[in-house]
Order: sequence, then C-alpha cells, then structure tokens
Amino acid sequence: MAHLLKTVVTGCLCPSVSNLGSCKVLPGKKDFLRTFRTHQALWCKSPAKPGIPYKQLTVGVPKEIFQNEKRVALSPAGVQALVKQGFNVVVESGAGEASKFPDDLYRAAGAQIQGTKEVLASDLVVKVRAPMVNPTLGAHEADFLKPSGTLISFIYPAQNPDLLNKLSERKTTVLAMDQVPRVTIAQGYDALSSMANISGYKAVVLAANHFGRFFTGQITAAGKVPPAKILIVGGGVAGLASAGAAKSMGAVVRGFDTRAAALEQFKSLGAEPLEVDLKESGEGQGGYAKEMSKEFIEAEMKLFAQQCKEVDILISTALIPGKKAPVLFSKEMIESMKEGSVVVDLAAEAGGNFETTKPGELYVHKGITHIGYTDLPSRMATQASTLYSNNITKLLKAISPDKDNFHFEVKDDFDFGTMSHVIRGTVVMKDGNVIFPAPTPKNIPKEAPAKQKTVAELEAEKAGTVSMYTKTLRTASVYSAGLTGMLGLGIVAPNLAFSQMVTTFGLAGIIGYHTVWGVTPALHSPLMSVTNAISGLTAVGGLALMGGHFYPSTTSQSLAALATFISSVNIAGGFLVTQRMLDMFKRPTDPPEYNYLYLLPGGTFVGGYLAALYGGYNIEEIMYLGSGLCCVGALGGLSTQGTARLGNALGMIGVAGGLAATLGGLKPDPQLLAQMSGAMAMGGTIGECLWAGGGRHYRTGDCKADPDLRPASTGCCFPQFSGSGGSAHMHGRVHRGVSTFRNGCHFKFHQDCGLHWHLHRRSHL
Repeated sequence: MAHLLKTVVTGCLCPSVSNLGSCKVLPGKKDFLRTFRTHQALWCKSPAKPGIPYKQLTVGVPKEIFQNEKRVALSPAGVQALVKQGFNVVVESGAGEASKFPDDLYRAAGAQIQGTKEVLASDLVVKVRAPMVNPTLGAHEADFLKPSGTLISFIYPAQNPDLLNKLSERKTTVLAMDQVPRVTIAQGYDALSSMANISGYKAVVLAANHFGRFFTGQITAAGKVPPAKILIVGGGVAGLASAGAAKSMGAVVRGFDTRAAALEQFKSLGAEPLEVDLKESGEGQGGYAKEMSKEFIEAEMKLFAQQCKEVDILISTALIPGKKAPVLFSKEMIESMKEGSVVVDLAAEAGGNFETTKPGELYVHKGITHIGYTDLPSRMATQASTLYSNNITKLLKAISPDKDNFHFEVKDDFDFGTMSHVIRGTVVMKDGNVIFPAPTPKNIPKEAPAKQKTVAELEAEKAGTVSMYTKTLRTASVYSAGLTGMLGLGIVAPNLAFSQMVTTFGLAGIIGYHTVWGVTPALHSPLMSVTNAISGLTAVGGLALMGGHFYPSTTSQSLAALATFISSVNIAGGFLVTQRMLDMFKRPTDPPEYNYLYLLPGGTFVGGYLAALYGGYNIEEIMYLGSGLCCVGALGGLSTQGTARLGNALGMIGVAGGLAATLGGLKPDPQLLAQMSGAMAMGGTIGECLWAGGGRHYRTGDCKADPDLRPASTGCCFPQFSGSGGSAHMHGRVHRGVSTFRNGCHFKFHQDCGLHWHLHRRSHL
C-alpha cells in the first residue's frame, strides 16, 4: 500500500484536498485516485469549533422596570466593546435615559434600538434587576426570553426559587452576577463590589446632607465646631468606601468588624478600629464574616450600646448571603443617640441592621434620621451603570476567550481561583437545569488555625508585662550608654579633624533621615515650641562675643550679653511651654510617667564632659555632635504622641550639652564665667516665671472639660491663630477632633467650658 501511494501521488506538497491538482496520475490508476481523494478529503477536514460565531449572536439590553431603578446593564462604551468583539447589540428604546445615556449614543456605538419584546427575545439578555412582571406587556419578562437563550443579571437564586422555576421552563442558561466568586481572578467581574463601593460612598453623602453640622471640626471667630463622629459597622467594600469618604471629609471615623483583616483595612484608611474584649476570629468563606458565638455577640451588643451614646452617625453594612440581615442595633440603642444623629442602613433591602429601619424610606424616629433607601446605586445611576457595564463586558470576554465563537464550559470539578471556578459559581442554571449552589472547589487555601493560648500562657504574658517605670528606665539607660559611647569616641579620637568629620557625617545622616519623616498634625504646635526652644542656641554666639569681667566693658560686649539673656528666655520658656502642651494630652486613666529619669542621660552627658575637660581632653567637637543629635532627636520625637515627651527631654539635653561645650571651649576666667552664668540664669528664670504665670490660663487637664478635644489616639487642645499683638483671627482646622495654632500669638483657655479662646499675649515661641 505504501508503495502504491508512493507511485500514484508524486509532487504533493501537503496532505490537503486543494493540492490534489498538482499530483501526477499514472495510466490505469484513475479509479484508485478517486477512492484516495475521497479518503483524503475526510482525513483533512478540520474539526468544527464549539460554540456559535459572535456575529450570529444578539445581545439584548432591555429597559429596567423595577421601581426607582435607573441603571442600565450596558453603557454605550460597553456596547462598543461587544460590537468590536463581534456581537450584535439591540437596546430597548429609552433604556439608558435615566442613566443619562440617550438612544443616539447607543446608535453611535453600533447598537440597534428596538422594542421590548424584540430585545427580550435576544440570544443573550443582560439586565440589572431579575426578570419580573412587566405591567405594560401584562406578562412576566421571562415569558419573552428566547428558548434555550442566556440571561445575565442579578438573580439572588436562594431568595427567588419561583423565578428559577419560571426560567427553567424556557430552558434558559442563567449567569447570576450576585454569585460571582470573590476570588482574585474575578475582581473585574465582581458587580456586588462595584455596587457596594457606590453604596458606601453615597451613604456618607446622604448622611452629611441630613446631618446638622460639618463633618470636619472647625474653630472660627463665631465659635468652635467639634468634628462629627461616625461609626461604620462592616469592613467590606461598602464599609471601607464609607470610611474613606467620611475620613476625607474630616470626620472622626470608627470601624468595627469581626475579622482582623477588615480592622487592619479600617486602620489603613485612618479610622479607629474597634474591638470587643473577647478574642474570636470572624474570618469566613467567600469574603464574608462567619457567624459568631453567643458570648461574642453579647460583647458586641455592649460595645454598640456604648458607641450609640457617643457617635453622631451610624452606617451599617452587615449582610448574610441568602439570609435576612442581622439586627445589630435595637430600638433602645437608637433612642439613646443624640438628637439630630443620622443612621444609614445599607442592609435595608435584606431587612436592615437597625430594628427601627423602614426599608426604602427616609424618616425621623425620636429625633434620629433614618435612611433606609434600597436603591443607593441607582441614585448615582451614570456611575453605577458604567461600572456594571464594565463588569458585564469583562465577564463575557473572560468566559469565552475564543476570538471567533462564543462558548463556555461548566465543570463540576474545578480548582479554587481559576476561570472554571468563576464560571461554575456564576452559572446557576444550565439549559433549564438548576445547578445552584456550586460545589466546593478543590485546593482551597487554608490559613493555619490560630493556636489557642492556655491559661498558664496568658498568665505568663500578664506577668511579663513591663511596668512604665522599667520601660522608662530602660530607655534612659539606652540613651545613657549611647551618649557615653559618644564621649568615648571623642576620647580615643586620633585628632581634631577626625572628630570634625564624624560630626559632619553624623549630623548629615540623621538630619536627612528626620527631614523626610512625617509629623502627626496634632503635634505641630509642640513641635514648633520645642523648635523655638532649640533655636535659643543662638546664645552660643552671644557667649562667644561676651567679654569684660563681672560686667561688659564695651557696647559689643553689652549687646552680646543681652543676646545671651534673650536667648535664655526663649530656651527656658520654650521647653516649659512644650511640656505644658504635652501635659494637656494626658487623661486621668493614663499610667504615671517617670520623665525625671531622663536626668540620667543628661547628667551623664554634661557631667562626663566636665570630667573629661578636667582630665585635659578636648572633646568639644564630639560634644557638639552629641548635642546636635539630641536636638534633631527632639524634632523627631515630637513627630508622634508616643515619643513626644522623650523628644522634649532630648531637646533639653542637647541644649545643655551645647552650652556646656561652648563654655568649656571658651575657657573664660572666673569673672567672665560669672557674667555669662548670670545672663543665662536671669534669662532662664524670667522665661520660667513668664510662662509659669501664663500657664494659669491653660492649666494641665483643662482640656478634659471637652473629651472631643482629646481623641484616644492623637489629640491637642491648641487653636490656630493668625496675626499677633492685640488682635487675632482664629482659623479652625481640626485633626481628629484636635486643633493647632500657628506661631505668632498666645491664648487664654477658660476652664469653665473649655470652648472659648482669647488672645493673651504675644508668644515668644
């Protein structure tokens, strides 16, 4: 046979029917060639591709008839994308009018405008709301669907078994957009997240519209406005969108969720995460939280009851897939809120998280405004339709990657996070057969279960807690060791040039690091105060120019003494005011502080230098380095609440070290030293007395009259002024319920109400 084929067919370039024309036919072989040609044609025929060519499929976009529904399933841009892929698209007349998409835009995108019945009879129908009875047609929309056609829409199959039965009669294949698995590969088709994002944002806008105050706190000439406090329950897409929007508007935001990951996301947005005392993980499957224990729920209710008395706005987003939304806030909790408060229930369509919610309504209950709208995405119809259209078009392209034919395969055996997982989860009905819910995928990643700590381990942790005294002593010892090492470096330095290079290198590195470091906005005022105190090191220049004996003998020496005196006023007053400001952060419940322990590194630094000077070592350059590092450390310390007091102490150590090194380097005679000491002592005393006297107007703890001025995380009680001298204008800008003041004027704080600020005297800060 092989020999026969070899002799019959010669010169063929490839095994195709079209090439038979180039074959030589030997005499007497025609009958065999006819048989060979038939078999070759059968062998060469390409297998048919599965699916239907895109150009033979029509996508229909009907007008939504659900009450108050303004969205449309496809935007003109979405239509253009599907037409480019090969689909034919028909849109019902007026389908996009409520979303600001007129028919002309759809025509320009390549769609045809047709009637309701024609659109519903398309091969593939895309909708927002599930099919329902059309009052105009007098029949159910499902009755007009093409037999064995495809429907893509929000379906909620667990809540709509009757709808599934009706669709099953039409042998419909149904893709439910609410069932798209929440996995990484499906983020582009996750319509629930797209709509939840809009709902979360719109909830904050509506709350602001019905709330009687600013969200951001302000201090104006007319008085003080505290910031709004907002509690957001649920750290999903909607909750995080609400947190971001509220935070950007200047409100004090608190967030609660049973999942640790969601609390971290709240924190990353600048919100204060709230937790109950009971430790229990709420991580569940599919991006939702699991049902918590009875003990946890009781602790949760206690937390909510407390928060209702404090916050101004409540936004709740808690939902359970396929079930009624849990009631998290009782009627008594809502009634305990301040009059004028606002509650927004994003779970209203599923029953609501508030006992007092009326789904679809806006009403006032005992002074509390309730927003229970179920159509928040439709209230931003253009944006919602655009995002939903993007979800639809991306899903259609993803489930059928073939560039010629539309086809997708539904498998019951699939791996987690794959396209097969997305398709199987989304398809709830295949050719009329209900296949919801989807089977569990394989290879689901599992987190290692958290190891439960024993009572002995918990007791050991409690016993190992470091006291405030030990912690402060440890910090002071570390700085003492560091400064002692600095002194040792100066003693072993081979020459003065080495010390100078070390000084330059050290300062350049540290200053460069701290220059780019962030400062908490509430600490701007203490930071400016300590900066001005450190700038009092201009006294070094005055000391270098002073002369005479017990008193100056020339005009220049007199001016130098005066400069030293004034700089000393600024040094003493600046550090004192900084300390007073930081004391105003303290609450009665704060642990005791042991800041006097910072005398240990200060005494080590200055005392060690004096001892080295007495021993004949010239380590002034190293002293300058240590002093400079302490001053830079002071600025860095004032950048956060936790290190602010350490920063003030470092500033004092740095200034003291710089002045001591200057005196040691000048080596003045006893009479001149007495003059220098007198000028600095007099200036420092006056600075202390000046600001100690002024301190009566804003005593430590006065801020406790208004807890809104001192949030738990960061806070400050200083108004922001412009101007100086005898008049000032107050410009309120509040950071987490906290205001700051600019350099240029001082204030008097009245203890009786804690709300009135008056110009007191021109500040030396």
